[in-house]
Amino acid sequence: MDRDIFSKSLKSIKSRYRLFLSLFIVVCLVLCSGQSFGQQSPPPLTTGFGSTPRDTNANKSNTTTWHNETTRISYQYLNSNVDHTPDTSLHTFHRRPFSQPWYRDLGNLGSPTQNLLFTPEPRSGPSLGYHVNDVYRFDMDSLKYYNTTKPYSNFTYQLGSKLEQVAYIHHTQNIRPYWNVSAEYRKTSSPGYYKIQRNNHDNANLSTRYSSRKKHYELYGAIVYNKEQHDENGGITNPGLLDSAQFNDRQLLDVNFQNDAFSTTRSPISNQQRDFGIMLQHSYTFGKADTTYNEDSTKYTYNLIPRFRLTHKFEMSTEKHQYKDKFPDSLRYTGFFEQYFSASGGDSVYSAQKWFWVDNRFLLNGFVGKPEKQLSFDAGIGNRYDRFSTAYLAGNDEQKVVSNYVTGEIKKEALRAGQWFYGANGQFYISGKYAGDLTMHAHIGKDLGGNWGGVSAGFIQQVNSAPYNYTIYRNQFDSMFAGYSKESVTQLYASFASPKLQLWAGFRNYLIANYIYLSAPQTFSQYSPAFNITQVWLRKMFTLGSFVLDNELAYQQKTANAPVNVPALMGRHQLSIERFMFRRALKIAAGIEVRYQSTYAPAGYDPFFNRFYYQDSYKVSNSPEGSVFFNFKVKQFRAFIMADQVQQLYTTNTIVAPGYAAQNFMLRFGFTWILIN
Repeated sequence: MDRDIFSKSLKSIKSRYRLFLSLFIVVCLVLCSGQSFGQQSPPPLTTGFGSTPRDTNANKSNTTTWHNETTRISYQYLNSNVDHTPDTSLHTFHRRPFSQPWYRDLGNLGSPTQNLLFTPEPRSGPSLGYHVNDVYRFDMDSLKYYNTTKPYSNFTYQLGSKLEQVAYIHHTQNIRPYWNVSAEYRKTSSPGYYKIQRNNHDNANLSTRYSSRKKHYELYGAIVYNKEQHDENGGITNPGLLDSAQFNDRQLLDVNFQNDAFSTTRSPISNQQRDFGIMLQHSYTFGKADTTYNEDSTKYTYNLIPRFRLTHKFEMSTEKHQYKDKFPDSLRYTGFFEQYFSASGGDSVYSAQKWFWVDNRFLLNGFVGKPEKQLSFDAGIGNRYDRFSTAYLAGNDEQKVVSNYVTGEIKKEALRAGQWFYGANGQFYISGKYAGDLTMHAHIGKDLGGNWGGVSAGFIQQVNSAPYNYTIYRNQFDSMFAGYSKESVTQLYASFASPKLQLWAGFRNYLIANYIYLSAPQTFSQYSPAFNITQVWLRKMFTLGSFVLDNELAYQQKTANAPVNVPALMGRHQLSIERFMFRRALKIAAGIEVRYQSTYAPAGYDPFFNRFYYQDSYKVSNSPEGSVFFNFKVKQFRAFIMADQVQQLYTTNTIVAPGYAAQNFMLRFGFTWILIN
């Protein structure tokens, strides 16, 4: 009986969820398709959002003045008043997307990616645990909320050899001076140089920010959708053939999962990850209101000095990961499970894991000090419902968890040049299966003023439960269950950035205990002893006339026997000529770039679990990777032409993981066109 009641309640929630989503999308589309209004200039720093000048005689919005103002485009992140502007630089415009600064994919755009500058998986509390596609995804917690004085659109397209493509479109505009809507969509696809390694991704988000005319009420809203599809080829069977002229066409190389009886263009094995989420945060602020008039009292502006705020944040998300083998081979799963499969097809191996969660939090916020030097603090409590499930054709496993947590933050941002900034925040689970999980972060820094940059330092402590996909795996032929102690990750960091000195440097140290990882294909493990990973990086640019030499180095060292794969030294060096031409109508940046890393044992990739695993028996020593590029910019139009993987003309392909190699020498072209109405 209880189960039936819960099922009906859940259906009711889903029905309301679909209705809310449909209404939200329709309203946004209607608003976006309406008349384009001009926008106002960036807002006062008291709230980070502007007010509406009004003609008191006509008693209506001064729209004419609004859209005739100087064009300004800025954005902020959720719960921050620091303004940022879109990147329009040319110096590194040619660099490959999704791989900066030290990320590495499996040799095909859109394939599973890892950071060679070691970074623990981002998790605290409930987590499904699939992260190899994170670099391609839009994340609700890191969306940009814009404020524009004119409608702003960004069209980007990149094309590479073998039909490697990235198409991106972004549009944002203020419907009113106090209301902005932004939408982004990105399509990534690449068949690849090697057999059956197709990738096809769709990523989109819709966000809005609204502030009432008198600034008491504020709302943030976001919808995010991500879908990543990856055909698994299992890697090439004989990397030694990469040196043979007979196999210059990499489509002739055999791969582990090819099956011509199934298809010559698609793999029988695929991994797909899909997620959809909604976020709604609204707040009401109490404080000292003030109205400022112009000299002849025909226009006025509302100002609010906040003192106390009530905030509610609602999040709901669903995520699914699916593994399919539509034409299984009995030998493929040897050591995993024993099962005979017909050579004529008809069998399959299937496993899907789903995660649905709803999170509500309520916060009390306070503010102290003047608007330009304001200290804010908040404290609150949250409740969340998580449902995990595993479907494997023969059945379905399901786990439901209700958790409660407390959260708090104190923060002072640098809103003026030369100011100090500092803050501390934490979240601690107090009930449910994940009780004891926590995240704490404290930092301090100073803006040095002018173009001198700034310095910062901080501390992060995380205590994490194992993600769901580490604790259970099931297909219709085999099952794995495991339990783990909580993982502890302690991080100390410091950084210095100075555009004036053209110098950037940083330091980070991890102390990790009870590290949870995949030790070899189909083997989950936990390494209990605490170990250190120390990282140092430095970037220095030298400019002489039109010549620019950009040098980046990263060094990392781990405790002996720690089960992580890291190269000790990585570097990137770029020499370019950068100058204006034709009376400053055209700007160019053309040159060469070299990337390398020291000899090391790279992490292997396991298609069955869609994650990288630790191995130390196979080491690679690659030649430096090179590229030649020509970037140019005319007003709001930027473009590049690039010859990538140049070293492959005289040496073998770069090995990125056991069985996986980078592309051949290839040409890439791309452009970004900014339209401001």
